[in-house]
Amino acid sequence: MLLDMASDLVIEASGLRKSYKATLALDGVDLQMARGEVLSLLGPNGAGKTTTIEILEGYRRRDAGEARVLGEDPQRAGPAWRAKRGIVLQSCEDVVDLTVAECVDHFAQFYPDPARSEDVIAKVGLSAKSGARIRSLSGGQRRRLDVALGIIGRPELLFLDEPTTGFDPQARRQFWEVVRDLAREGTSILLTTHYLDEAEALADRVVVINRGRVVANGAPADLGGRQSAAAVVSWAGPNGPERERTDRPTALVRSLEERFGGEVPGLTVTRPTLEDIYLRLIGEVGGAADEAGMPEGAR
Repeated sequence: MLLDMASDLVIEASGLRKSYKATLALDGVDLQMARGEVLSLLGPNGAGKTTTIEILEGYRRRDAGEARVLGEDPQRAGPAWRAKRGIVLQSCEDVVDLTVAECVDHFAQFYPDPARSEDVIAKVGLSAKSGARIRSLSGGQRRRLDVALGIIGRPELLFLDEPTTGFDPQARRQFWEVVRDLAREGTSILLTTHYLDEAEALADRVVVINRGRVVANGAPADLGGRQSAAAVVSWAGPNGPERERTDRPTALVRSLEERFGGEVPGLTVTRPTLEDIYLRLIGEVGGAADEAGMPEGAR
């Protein structure tokens, strides 16, 4: 059974199951998220990320399991509950003839206590584009607008689904600052992304889903035993580059210092990256479930 919300969890799900005809999309997913946390949900295409998110958002019915989001079952919650969660979808293309300000003002009317449109537009860095038509915005600026629409209702919990897909490196890092600002202000954020560096930069905790099951859960630095994994020590030897994998890198570095009489030329010590761990967890090739028969947006 699910715990009481006195534990201050904004999400608590247990045993979530969902099938699309013969395809099992979720096979007993358990997920918890604390208030104020930035949680990144990772997994290959077809792993069940989007299905999980849509169940938690209240847009898709689960076949089995329990869920509480912001204290209520999302499958039964009403408009007051929906006003407390914000959603940033993968794209928003149906209002391109409005200006930025008109669009944000329009969406503000859907909420009982919206933030001031000007404040939200400033928060996402679009004040200079307030009067511009949406069709004239760059991809990065449109994504900032998507976030503005997601937070205009002052959500306690924000869902970000692949927020920087298609961004260039500079635009991605600018967008990261928007997310960090929201987190600093206390917004709980559930993020799905295919970019491992994005998860590492933004998330307090990472959950990896594969074949409809949670296969790992932890801080990015600790996921899958990352901190205790064997390290590779490399250095410039007298006959060229040398390297050694070891569980005791400090001891090896000390022996190298003695061998070289101090500074070790070209010394590097590396442990597995988050990407290395992630690929191992999902079996390198992903192991994603067959998506045949799954409706669009449910993958």
